[in-house]
Amino acid sequence: MGQTITEKIFSEHAGREVKAGEIVRVDIDMIIGNDITTPISIRAFEESGAEKLARPDNFCIVMDHYIPAKDIASANQAKISRDFAYKHDMKYFFDEKDMGIEHALLPEKGLVLPGDVIIGADSHTCTHGALGAFSTGMGSTDLSFGMITGGNWFKIPETIKVELSGKPGEHIYGKDIILELIRLIGVDGALYKAIEFTGDTIQHLGMADRFSISNMVIEAGAKNGVFAVDEVTEAYLAERAEINGGLRAEPKIHYADDDAEYCQVIKIDVGNLSPVIAYPFLPSNGRTMEAAAEDHLKIDQVMIGSCTNGRIEDLRVAAEIVKGKRVARHTRMIVTPATQKILLQAQKEGLMETLIEAGAVVSNPTCGACLGGYMGILGDNERCVATTNRNFVGRMGARTSEIYLANSAVAAASALAGYLVDPRA
Repeated sequence: MGQTITEKIFSEHAGREVKAGEIVRVDIDMIIGNDITTPISIRAFEESGAEKLARPDNFCIVMDHYIPAKDIASANQAKISRDFAYKHDMKYFFDEKDMGIEHALLPEKGLVLPGDVIIGADSHTCTHGALGAFSTGMGSTDLSFGMITGGNWFKIPETIKVELSGKPGEHIYGKDIILELIRLIGVDGALYKAIEFTGDTIQHLGMADRFSISNMVIEAGAKNGVFAVDEVTEAYLAERAEINGGLRAEPKIHYADDDAEYCQVIKIDVGNLSPVIAYPFLPSNGRTMEAAAEDHLKIDQVMIGSCTNGRIEDLRVAAEIVKGKRVARHTRMIVTPATQKILLQAQKEGLMETLIEAGAVVSNPTCGACLGGYMGILGDNERCVATTNRNFVGRMGARTSEIYLANSAVAAASALAGYLVDPRA
Protein backbone atom coordinates (compact mmCIF):
# COMPACT_ATOMS: atom_id res chain seq x y z
CA MET A 1 0.00 0.00 0.00
CA GLY A 2 1.31 3.46 -0.92
CA GLN A 3 1.75 6.52 1.28
CA THR A 4 0.03 9.86 1.76
CA ILE A 5 1.97 13.14 1.70
CA THR A 6 2.00 13.28 5.50
CA GLU A 7 3.34 9.73 5.76
CA LYS A 8 6.06 10.51 3.22
CA ILE A 9 7.18 13.64 5.09
CA PHE A 10 7.56 11.63 8.29
CA SER A 11 9.26 8.77 6.47
CA GLU A 12 11.87 11.14 5.12
CA HIS A 13 12.46 12.59 8.59
CA ALA A 14 12.50 9.20 10.33
CA GLY A 15 14.84 7.65 7.79
CA ARG A 16 12.49 4.72 7.19
CA GLU A 17 9.04 4.05 5.83
CA VAL A 18 6.33 4.83 8.35
CA LYS A 19 2.54 4.58 8.32
CA ALA A 20 -0.38 6.26 10.08
CA GLY A 21 -0.71 5.27 13.72
CA GLU A 22 3.01 4.94 14.37
CA ILE A 23 4.69 7.09 17.00
CA VAL A 24 8.02 8.53 15.87
CA ARG A 25 10.68 10.90 17.14
CA VAL A 26 11.95 13.26 14.42
CA ASP A 27 13.86 16.50 14.10
CA ILE A 28 11.79 19.66 13.65
CA ASP A 29 12.59 22.04 10.79
CA MET A 30 10.95 25.12 12.29
CA ILE A 31 9.59 25.86 15.75
CA ILE A 32 7.38 28.95 15.92
CA GLY A 33 6.68 30.95 19.05
CA ASN A 34 4.76 34.16 19.65
CA ASP A 35 4.47 36.78 22.36
CA ILE A 36 1.56 35.01 24.10
CA THR A 37 2.72 31.40 24.28
CA THR A 38 6.53 31.58 24.14
CA PRO A 39 7.08 32.88 27.70
CA ILE A 40 5.74 29.56 29.01
CA SER A 41 8.17 27.72 26.72
CA ILE A 42 11.02 29.94 27.86
CA ARG A 43 10.27 29.26 31.51
CA ALA A 44 10.26 25.49 30.92
CA PHE A 45 13.46 25.77 28.86
CA GLU A 46 15.26 27.63 31.63
CA GLU A 47 13.92 25.41 34.43
CA SER A 48 15.30 22.39 32.56
CA GLY A 49 18.81 23.77 32.94
CA ALA A 50 19.31 24.12 29.19
CA GLU A 51 21.76 26.85 28.28
CA LYS A 52 21.41 27.00 24.51
CA LEU A 53 18.93 26.12 21.79
CA ALA A 54 19.52 22.74 20.19
CA ARG A 55 18.96 24.12 16.69
CA PRO A 56 18.99 27.93 16.96
CA ASP A 57 18.37 28.51 13.25
CA ASN A 58 15.27 26.32 13.38
CA PHE A 59 13.49 28.39 16.03
CA CYS A 60 11.78 31.72 15.55
CA ILE A 61 9.70 34.08 17.66
CA VAL A 62 7.13 36.37 16.08
CA MET A 63 5.65 39.15 18.18
CA ASP A 64 2.15 39.44 16.77
CA HIS A 65 -0.68 39.21 19.29
CA TYR A 66 -0.40 42.32 21.48
CA ILE A 67 2.23 44.29 19.55
CA PRO A 68 2.54 47.23 20.05
CA ALA A 69 1.63 46.42 23.66
CA LYS A 70 -1.89 47.36 24.73
CA ASP A 71 -1.17 47.54 28.48
CA ILE A 72 1.47 46.90 31.14
CA ALA A 73 0.73 43.17 31.32
CA SER A 74 1.20 42.63 27.59
CA ALA A 75 4.33 44.78 27.61
CA ASN A 76 5.86 42.65 30.36
CA GLN A 77 4.80 39.48 28.54
CA ALA A 78 6.55 40.67 25.37
CA LYS A 79 9.66 41.60 27.34
CA ILE A 80 10.21 37.96 28.29
CA SER A 81 10.49 36.92 24.64
CA ARG A 82 12.60 39.95 23.74
CA ASP A 83 15.09 39.32 26.53
CA PHE A 84 15.38 35.65 25.52
CA ALA A 85 15.85 36.49 21.84
CA TYR A 86 18.61 39.02 22.59
CA LYS A 87 20.31 36.69 25.09
CA HIS A 88 20.49 33.89 22.53
CA ASP A 89 21.18 36.23 19.60
CA MET A 90 18.30 34.68 17.68
CA LYS A 91 18.54 34.94 13.91
CA TYR A 92 14.79 34.74 13.42
CA PHE A 93 13.21 37.16 15.85
CA PHE A 94 10.50 39.41 14.42
CA ASP A 95 9.33 42.38 16.45
CA GLU A 96 7.83 45.78 15.63
CA LYS A 97 10.61 46.65 13.17
CA ASP A 98 9.64 43.82 10.83
CA MET A 99 6.31 42.62 12.05
CA GLY A 100 3.51 40.46 10.84
CA ILE A 101 1.09 37.76 11.89
CA GLU A 102 3.25 34.65 12.23
CA HIS A 103 1.40 32.39 9.79
CA ALA A 104 1.62 35.01 7.04
CA LEU A 105 5.09 36.32 7.92
CA LEU A 106 7.03 33.04 7.89
CA PRO A 107 5.98 31.97 4.38
CA GLU A 108 6.68 35.52 3.23
CA LYS A 109 10.22 35.24 4.63
CA GLY A 110 10.84 31.85 2.99
CA LEU A 111 11.24 30.20 6.40
CA VAL A 112 8.67 27.40 6.01
CA LEU A 113 9.10 25.04 3.10
CA PRO A 114 7.72 21.95 1.37
CA GLY A 115 8.61 18.77 3.24
CA ASP A 116 9.22 20.53 6.55
CA VAL A 117 8.00 19.33 9.91
CA ILE A 118 6.82 22.49 11.67
CA ILE A 119 5.33 23.08 15.10
CA GLY A 120 4.07 26.20 16.81
CA ALA A 121 2.34 27.00 20.08
CA ASP A 122 -0.61 28.37 18.13
CA SER A 123 -3.42 26.24 16.76
CA HIS A 124 -3.33 27.86 13.32
CA THR A 125 0.22 26.73 12.67
CA CYS A 126 -1.46 24.27 10.29
CA THR A 127 -1.53 27.18 7.77
CA HIS A 128 1.88 26.17 6.41
CA GLY A 129 0.56 22.91 5.03
CA ALA A 130 -0.44 24.98 1.99
CA LEU A 131 3.22 24.74 0.99
CA GLY A 132 3.38 20.94 1.16
CA ALA A 133 4.70 20.80 4.73
CA PHE A 134 3.52 18.98 7.84
CA SER A 135 2.66 21.83 10.18
CA THR A 136 0.70 21.63 13.41
CA GLY A 137 -0.02 23.39 16.67
CA MET A 138 1.32 22.08 19.98
CA GLY A 139 1.45 23.21 23.59
CA SER A 140 4.08 25.57 24.95
CA THR A 141 5.87 22.81 26.88
CA ASP A 142 6.00 20.74 23.68
CA LEU A 143 7.77 23.70 22.13
CA SER A 144 10.26 23.84 24.98
CA PHE A 145 11.09 20.16 24.41
CA GLY A 146 11.81 21.01 20.79
CA MET A 147 13.92 24.00 21.83
CA ILE A 148 15.97 21.77 24.14
CA THR A 149 16.32 18.69 21.93
CA GLY A 150 15.67 19.89 18.37
CA GLY A 151 12.94 17.30 17.89
CA ASN A 152 9.73 15.88 19.26
CA TRP A 153 7.42 12.87 19.29
CA PHE A 154 4.54 12.58 16.85
CA LYS A 155 1.74 10.10 16.25
CA ILE A 156 1.37 10.00 12.50
CA PRO A 157 -2.25 10.86 11.66
CA GLU A 158 -4.55 9.02 9.30
CA THR A 159 -5.44 11.12 6.26
CA ILE A 160 -8.78 12.30 4.92
CA LYS A 161 -8.70 12.96 1.19
CA VAL A 162 -10.77 15.94 0.04
CA GLU A 163 -11.47 16.00 -3.69
CA LEU A 164 -12.33 19.48 -4.97
CA SER A 165 -13.92 19.70 -8.41
CA GLY A 166 -14.95 22.57 -10.65
CA LYS A 167 -13.84 26.15 -11.17
CA PRO A 168 -14.81 28.59 -8.40
CA GLY A 169 -17.51 31.07 -9.43
CA GLU A 170 -17.66 34.80 -8.79
CA HIS A 171 -16.51 35.73 -5.28
CA ILE A 172 -15.85 32.13 -4.29
CA TYR A 173 -12.53 31.78 -2.49
CA GLY A 174 -10.58 29.37 -0.34
CA LYS A 175 -12.52 30.63 2.68
CA ASP A 176 -15.77 29.32 1.22
CA ILE A 177 -14.24 25.94 0.43
CA ILE A 178 -12.97 25.37 3.95
CA LEU A 179 -16.19 26.66 5.56
CA GLU A 180 -18.14 24.24 3.37
CA LEU A 181 -15.89 21.36 4.42
CA ILE A 182 -16.29 22.23 8.10
CA ARG A 183 -20.06 22.53 7.60
CA LEU A 184 -20.11 19.03 6.12
CA ILE A 185 -18.01 17.21 8.73
CA GLY A 186 -18.36 19.37 11.85
CA VAL A 187 -15.83 20.78 14.28
CA ASP A 188 -14.63 17.30 15.26
CA GLY A 189 -15.05 15.55 11.91
CA ALA A 190 -11.31 15.36 11.31
CA LEU A 191 -10.13 14.93 14.90
CA TYR A 192 -6.40 14.10 14.88
CA LYS A 193 -6.50 13.48 11.14
CA ALA A 194 -4.49 14.95 8.29
CA ILE A 195 -6.53 16.47 5.45
CA GLU A 196 -5.01 16.21 1.99
CA PHE A 197 -6.58 18.49 -0.63
CA THR A 198 -6.74 17.23 -4.21
CA GLY A 199 -8.76 17.72 -7.39
CA ASP A 200 -8.96 19.89 -10.49
CA THR A 201 -10.15 22.92 -8.49
CA ILE A 202 -6.67 23.39 -7.05
CA GLN A 203 -5.27 24.66 -10.35
CA HIS A 204 -7.61 27.64 -9.92
CA LEU A 205 -6.51 28.38 -6.34
CA GLY A 206 -3.72 30.84 -5.64
CA MET A 207 -1.51 30.57 -2.57
CA ALA A 208 -3.75 32.96 -0.62
CA ASP A 209 -6.68 30.56 -1.07
CA ARG A 210 -4.56 27.57 -0.08
CA PHE A 211 -3.27 29.32 3.03
CA SER A 212 -6.86 30.15 4.05
CA ILE A 213 -7.95 26.54 3.60
CA SER A 214 -5.01 25.03 5.50
CA ASN A 215 -5.35 27.67 8.22
CA MET A 216 -8.84 26.49 9.18
CA VAL A 217 -8.48 22.70 9.12
CA ILE A 218 -8.00 22.92 12.89
CA GLU A 219 -11.60 24.14 13.08
CA ALA A 220 -12.59 20.62 12.00
CA GLY A 221 -10.25 19.13 14.60
CA ALA A 222 -7.55 18.20 12.08
CA LYS A 223 -3.91 17.76 13.03
CA ASN A 224 -2.77 19.26 9.74
CA GLY A 225 -3.88 20.13 6.24
CA VAL A 226 -1.67 19.73 3.19
CA PHE A 227 -1.54 20.56 -0.51
CA ALA A 228 0.81 18.92 -3.01
CA VAL A 229 3.42 21.21 -4.51
CA ASP A 230 2.58 22.38 -8.05
CA GLU A 231 3.48 25.22 -10.41
CA VAL A 232 1.68 27.75 -8.21
CA THR A 233 3.69 26.67 -5.17
CA GLU A 234 6.93 26.71 -7.11
CA ALA A 235 6.28 30.22 -8.43
CA TYR A 236 5.53 31.42 -4.89
CA LEU A 237 8.75 29.90 -3.55
CA ALA A 238 10.79 31.35 -6.41
CA GLU A 239 9.43 34.80 -5.62
CA ARG A 240 10.23 34.36 -1.93
CA ALA A 241 13.78 33.28 -2.80
CA GLU A 242 14.28 36.31 -5.04
CA ILE A 243 12.97 38.76 -2.45
CA ASN A 244 14.78 37.26 0.53
CA GLY A 245 18.03 36.30 -1.16
CA GLY A 246 17.22 32.60 -0.96
CA LEU A 247 15.12 30.18 1.05
CA ARG A 248 15.96 28.86 4.51
CA ALA A 249 16.77 25.43 3.07
CA GLU A 250 16.19 23.25 0.04
CA PRO A 251 12.54 22.20 -0.27
CA LYS A 252 11.78 18.47 -0.04
CA ILE A 253 8.82 17.73 -2.25
CA HIS A 254 6.55 14.75 -1.67
CA TYR A 255 3.50 13.49 -3.56
CA ALA A 256 0.93 10.94 -2.46
CA ASP A 257 1.09 7.55 -4.14
CA ASP A 258 -1.78 6.52 -6.38
CA ASP A 259 -2.52 3.66 -4.00
CA ALA A 260 -2.16 5.71 -0.80
CA GLU A 261 -4.52 4.64 1.97
CA TYR A 262 -7.09 7.21 3.15
CA CYS A 263 -9.47 6.78 6.07
CA GLN A 264 -12.17 8.82 4.30
CA VAL A 265 -12.80 10.54 0.98
CA ILE A 266 -14.92 13.70 0.81
CA LYS A 267 -16.00 15.31 -2.46
CA ILE A 268 -16.95 18.98 -2.83
CA ASP A 269 -18.33 20.47 -6.05
CA VAL A 270 -16.73 23.90 -5.89
CA GLY A 271 -18.22 24.88 -9.25
CA ASN A 272 -21.67 25.02 -7.66
CA LEU A 273 -20.59 26.56 -4.37
CA SER A 274 -21.97 29.91 -3.22
CA PRO A 275 -20.27 32.07 -0.57
CA VAL A 276 -20.55 30.30 2.78
CA ILE A 277 -21.29 32.19 6.00
CA ALA A 278 -20.54 30.56 9.36
CA TYR A 279 -23.13 31.76 11.86
CA PRO A 280 -22.47 31.96 15.60
CA PHE A 281 -21.20 30.17 17.54
CA LEU A 282 -19.26 27.54 15.60
CA PRO A 283 -17.31 27.55 12.31
CA SER A 284 -19.40 24.50 11.36
CA ASN A 285 -22.65 26.49 11.49
CA GLY A 286 -22.42 27.31 7.79
CA ARG A 287 -25.19 28.66 5.61
CA THR A 288 -25.31 29.59 1.95
CA MET A 289 -25.08 33.25 1.05
CA GLU A 290 -28.60 33.09 -0.35
CA ALA A 291 -30.01 31.88 2.97
CA ALA A 292 -27.94 34.34 4.98
CA ALA A 293 -29.00 37.31 2.87
CA GLU A 294 -32.66 36.57 3.60
CA ASP A 295 -32.01 37.16 7.32
CA HIS A 296 -31.14 40.81 6.60
CA LEU A 297 -28.92 41.04 9.67
CA LYS A 298 -27.77 44.48 10.74
CA ILE A 299 -23.97 44.61 11.10
CA ASP A 300 -22.10 46.80 13.60
CA GLN A 301 -18.54 45.93 12.61
CA VAL A 302 -16.65 44.37 9.72
CA MET A 303 -13.14 43.03 10.22
CA ILE A 304 -10.94 42.15 7.23
CA GLY A 305 -7.60 40.61 8.18
CA SER A 306 -6.06 37.88 10.37
CA CYS A 307 -3.83 34.92 9.50
CA THR A 308 -6.77 33.53 7.53
CA ASN A 309 -7.61 36.42 5.23
CA GLY A 310 -5.24 39.35 5.69
CA ARG A 311 -3.21 38.94 2.50
CA ILE A 312 -2.84 41.35 -0.39
CA GLU A 313 -5.43 39.39 -2.39
CA ASP A 314 -8.01 40.03 0.36
CA LEU A 315 -7.26 43.74 0.40
CA ARG A 316 -7.57 43.92 -3.38
CA VAL A 317 -10.98 42.26 -3.26
CA ALA A 318 -12.19 44.59 -0.51
CA ALA A 319 -10.85 47.73 -2.17
CA GLU A 320 -12.47 46.86 -5.50
CA ILE A 321 -15.86 46.50 -3.82
CA VAL A 322 -15.75 49.68 -1.71
CA LYS A 323 -14.02 51.94 -4.29
CA GLY A 324 -15.91 55.19 -4.66
CA LYS A 325 -18.46 54.16 -2.03
CA ARG A 326 -18.88 54.71 1.70
CA VAL A 327 -19.19 52.35 4.65
CA ALA A 328 -22.68 52.46 6.20
CA ARG A 329 -23.11 55.05 8.93
CA HIS A 330 -23.89 52.53 11.67
CA THR A 331 -21.08 50.13 10.68
CA ARG A 332 -17.36 50.17 11.53
CA MET A 333 -14.83 48.65 9.15
CA ILE A 334 -11.41 47.51 10.38
CA VAL A 335 -8.70 46.40 7.98
CA THR A 336 -5.66 44.55 9.35
CA PRO A 337 -2.97 43.63 6.80
CA ALA A 338 -1.24 40.42 7.86
CA THR A 339 2.32 41.79 7.48
CA GLN A 340 4.10 45.09 7.04
CA LYS A 341 5.12 44.05 3.52
CA ILE A 342 1.47 43.48 2.63
CA LEU A 343 0.64 46.89 4.07
CA LEU A 344 3.35 48.55 1.98
CA GLN A 345 2.23 46.73 -1.15
CA ALA A 346 -1.35 47.83 -0.52
CA GLN A 347 -0.16 51.42 -0.19
CA LYS A 348 1.76 51.20 -3.47
CA GLU A 349 -1.31 49.86 -5.25
CA GLY A 350 -3.52 52.61 -3.81
CA LEU A 351 -5.62 50.11 -1.87
CA MET A 352 -5.11 51.85 1.46
CA GLU A 353 -6.30 55.15 0.05
CA THR A 354 -9.39 53.48 -1.39
CA LEU A 355 -10.22 51.68 1.86
CA ILE A 356 -9.67 54.70 4.09
CA GLU A 357 -11.63 57.01 1.81
CA ALA A 358 -14.49 54.51 2.05
CA GLY A 359 -14.44 54.86 5.83
CA ALA A 360 -12.23 51.98 6.95
CA VAL A 361 -9.68 52.22 9.74
CA VAL A 362 -6.38 50.41 9.13
CA SER A 363 -4.46 48.81 11.98
CA ASN A 364 -0.93 47.49 12.19
CA PRO A 365 -0.44 43.76 11.55
CA THR A 366 -1.73 42.02 14.67
CA CYS A 367 -3.86 39.15 15.92
CA GLY A 368 -5.50 41.66 18.27
CA ALA A 369 -9.08 41.86 17.03
CA CYS A 370 -9.32 38.20 16.00
CA LEU A 371 -8.72 36.86 19.50
CA GLY A 372 -10.62 39.64 21.25
CA GLY A 373 -7.42 41.23 22.52
CA TYR A 374 -7.62 44.80 21.23
CA MET A 375 -7.99 46.84 18.03
CA GLY A 376 -11.63 45.87 17.48
CA ILE A 377 -13.39 44.58 20.60
CA LEU A 378 -17.14 43.98 20.25
CA GLY A 379 -19.63 45.39 22.74
CA ASP A 380 -22.82 43.85 24.08
CA ASN A 381 -25.12 42.42 21.39
CA GLU A 382 -22.97 43.71 18.53
CA ARG A 383 -22.65 41.78 15.29
CA CYS A 384 -19.46 41.47 13.25
CA VAL A 385 -18.78 40.01 9.82
CA ALA A 386 -15.17 38.84 10.04
CA THR A 387 -12.71 37.15 7.71
CA THR A 388 -11.15 35.50 10.77
CA ASN A 389 -11.30 31.80 11.69
CA ARG A 390 -13.36 31.50 14.89
CA ASN A 391 -16.78 32.69 15.99
CA PHE A 392 -17.02 31.16 19.47
CA VAL A 393 -18.97 32.83 22.27
CA GLY A 394 -17.07 35.95 23.34
CA ARG A 395 -14.28 35.39 20.80
CA MET A 396 -13.99 39.07 19.86
CA GLY A 397 -15.41 40.69 22.97
CA ALA A 398 -18.71 40.65 24.81
CA ARG A 399 -20.26 37.22 25.34
CA THR A 400 -23.50 38.49 23.81
CA SER A 401 -21.76 39.64 20.63
CA GLU A 402 -21.97 37.62 17.41
CA ILE A 403 -19.38 36.83 14.74
CA TYR A 404 -20.25 35.76 11.19
CA LEU A 405 -17.29 34.24 9.35
CA ALA A 406 -17.09 35.06 5.66
CA ASN A 407 -14.77 35.83 2.77
CA SER A 408 -13.38 39.31 2.10
CA ALA A 409 -15.92 40.13 -0.60
CA VAL A 410 -18.87 39.37 1.67
CA ALA A 411 -17.26 41.40 4.45
CA ALA A 412 -16.62 44.45 2.25
CA ALA A 413 -20.07 44.41 0.66
CA SER A 414 -21.69 44.06 4.08
CA ALA A 415 -19.71 47.04 5.36
CA LEU A 416 -21.21 49.20 2.62
CA ALA A 417 -24.75 47.95 3.14
CA GLY A 418 -24.60 47.81 6.92
CA TYR A 419 -26.29 44.43 6.62
CA LEU A 420 -25.09 40.94 5.76
CA VAL A 421 -25.36 40.93 1.95
CA ASP A 422 -24.32 38.98 -1.12
CA PRO A 423 -21.37 40.64 -2.94
CA ARG A 424 -22.63 39.16 -6.22
CA ALA A 425 -25.94 41.03 -6.04
